[in-house]
Amino acid sequence: MSAELPWRGPGEGRPDLPLPPDRMPLRRGGRTLKRWLYVGVFAEEFLLCGARVQVGPLGQTFWVIHDRDADQMHEHTRIRLPGARGEVWTEGELIRIMAGKDVRANLRPGEGRPVETVCPAEDQYVWTRKAADVPFECDVRVDGKRWQLQARGVRDESAGYHPRHTVWSWSAGVGRTGDGRSVGWNLVSGINDPAHSSERAIWVEGEPFEPGPVSFEGLESIAFEEGTTLRFQAECERNHQENLLVVRYTYRQPFGTFTGSLPGGLELERGLGVMEHHDAVW
Repeated sequence: MSAELPWRGPGEGRPDLPLPPDRMPLRRGGRTLKRWLYVGVFAEEFLLCGARVQVGPLGQTFWVIHDRDADQMHEHTRIRLPGARGEVWTEGELIRIMAGKDVRANLRPGEGRPVETVCPAEDQYVWTRKAADVPFECDVRVDGKRWQLQARGVRDESAGYHPRHTVWSWSAGVGRTGDGRSVGWNLVSGINDPAHSSERAIWVEGEPFEPGPVSFEGLESIAFEEGTTLRFQAECERNHQENLLVVRYTYRQPFGTFTGSLPGGLELERGLGVMEHHDAVW
């Protein structure tokens, strides 16, 4: 792959490759294009995610809404036929979830400062743009309840030519430090994780910086190269296995609370977010 990778932006030197918002070929170097949009919104009332995923011609949507007061998780994963809208879609900047008669969510993100990276994937590459600690205007209805509020969350846009077999662990969340600063994070091991110019990012009052490599200790904690640790306590878990012959995957994705420390002397008073472990043949 080109010596110009990895690249981290925004900034100068963006690689001269097919990258969003331009069209990316469906096949490149013998690999199929994989792309997705994922949003997570984490509030005292609920923990929520919604996603649209495309692997070559195969599409999927999934969503989770966890009512924290009732300790009840609602979720659904659905194969999306070519040209079909599915249960998660966008209208401009608005992200919408609609399933059956009882599930509705309108999520409108506010301003956030994204981190964009292009990382080598063996002889190909993966593009991603991540933002955490993003404000969202939320109108969420499920099981007869309705929440209209402002919350904070994460946004993940990715596209690339991942290896046929890819295994990774990932976490994203939002929180507040003991001295009142707002923080967010996007942490990964297994993809887009070179020592420098990775997709790893921590936002403090909206400004991102890149921490060193991390180690996931199962789905219970994350250890930083700098010597600090985030600890996780699950409240609910989405897990799924799929075998579509050309695509097979297994993943766990629990949602819950975080405590501990982030690099830079950031003692987390309390955090909310998601952990994930994914093993895909795609």
